[in-house]
Amino acid sequence: MLDFVGKRFYYFGFSAIIILIGIAALAIPPTLKGSIEFTGGSSLDIVFSEPVLLDNVRTAMAELGHSDAVIQRSGLSTGADRISDSYFIRTKTLDGPVLDGNGNVVVPGEKDVIQQGLSDRLVPIQALDFFSVSPIIASETVRNAGIAVVVAILLVLLFITWAFRRIPSSFRYGVAAVIALLHDVIIVVGIYALLSKFITLEINTMFIVGVLTIIGYSVNDTIVVFDRIRENAVRGVGRSFENTVNISILETMGRSLNTSLTLLVVLAALVLFGGSTIRPLVIVLLVGLVAGTYSSIAIASQFLVIWEKGELGRILRRLPLIPRRA
Repeated sequence: MLDFVGKRFYYFGFSAIIILIGIAALAIPPTLKGSIEFTGGSSLDIVFSEPVLLDNVRTAMAELGHSDAVIQRSGLSTGADRISDSYFIRTKTLDGPVLDGNGNVVVPGEKDVIQQGLSDRLVPIQALDFFSVSPIIASETVRNAGIAVVVAILLVLLFITWAFRRIPSSFRYGVAAVIALLHDVIIVVGIYALLSKFITLEINTMFIVGVLTIIGYSVNDTIVVFDRIRENAVRGVGRSFENTVNISILETMGRSLNTSLTLLVVLAALVLFGGSTIRPLVIVLLVGLVAGTYSSIAIASQFLVIWEKGELGRILRRLPLIPRRA
């Protein structure tokens, strides 16, 4: 019989390495940037009537006083008689037009200035979509997103503690599940930061949706293993708690891997063939799926074992920030 529990410290070490790589990716510039939903600003989706070079768009925006604008090419599209070129441009919050007492435009808005300036310097603009978020709204979005994640974690802790209330130390199961989902979220953020150095990725609302989805998936996978541990403990399967956990992992591993592999195929197809709009969400789900499957086997269940065997206390006493008893 495979001994997964006996190798628990190897799993913890492997997770620590992945987390440290993610922390390094967050610390080394260029680091993750928030989208305008979180930082405030304006965005323009511009469709030029003809292909335009990216460098020319950058030059034109600099001449219009927006040299710090983030410019991304969305791609070419073929119409009935011409090829159009699409760009996504993100800038600071653009001011609107200045009106006189009669409602007439005295000074045109910055959006209109950019639209006219790009048309004059490059090629005519076929379509333009404009979106703007004020810094106040952006700060509220950040706060609400943080509250949503914290509330989800607390509800998971309370629910699992209640669900396993009929067995001794049910609170440990709740804490172990929270440790596993925090492990998954940290790895997702770290890998996301690492990937952002090679492809364009931002923290946006789709990212938060993905994180909350991963929290749900991670808990679901963990509860399956925990429930089998509870059943085997009641039936007396295994000579010790360590052995009971190992048997439970082996019994549920097939189900976990089959479910994860099925989802993995779907998410991989979305990454390859899906649009750029859902790419941040799919990347979060893809990384979180792998991390959640791993943590249910190698983190959450193993955490129960080291707590039961008293190894957790010995580990904490070795930390320099934890004072030792005299």
